[in-house]
Amino acid sequence: MTKKYSGYDPAVELAKGAELTAASYDKTQGIIISVGKVTVGGKPGVAEISGLATGKQAAGIDGTINLWLSIFRYKRPDGTTNHVAGWNIPLSLKPGQTPIETAAAFAAYINAGTRPYKAKADALKDRAALAITYTG
Repeated sequence: MTKKYSGYDPAVELAKGAELTAASYDKTQGIIISVGKVTVGGKPGVAEISGLATGKQAAGIDGTINLWLSIFRYKRPDGTTNHVAGWNIPLSLKPGQTPIETAAAFAAYINAGTRPYKAKADALKDRAALAITYTG
């Protein structure tokens, strides 16, 4: 006898996802989060990068930009719970690095990783956008 799981609500579970946060430790290149959640249902989180980078001059955190995707859990239709690990992604900047170069470097790193995320970099008028989608 199989037991049918009845506690699954697709709208609730597909809205769950990783919180996207970021910080710039560069003097001249900044990052803001315009869409702060990467959902199971496929809505991307978006970070916008602006300014030319001063870049990494010595050891330490100065001259870097960091992205964080939080841990989260969601239920599958069969009633099991999927646990998704968080991810800290630091990127050292080169002097004069443009926003699109930074976004493309983040996208290449994310897409090459084994985590359930994919990213796409787009050039905007005076900045770049990095869209991150959950693919699990």
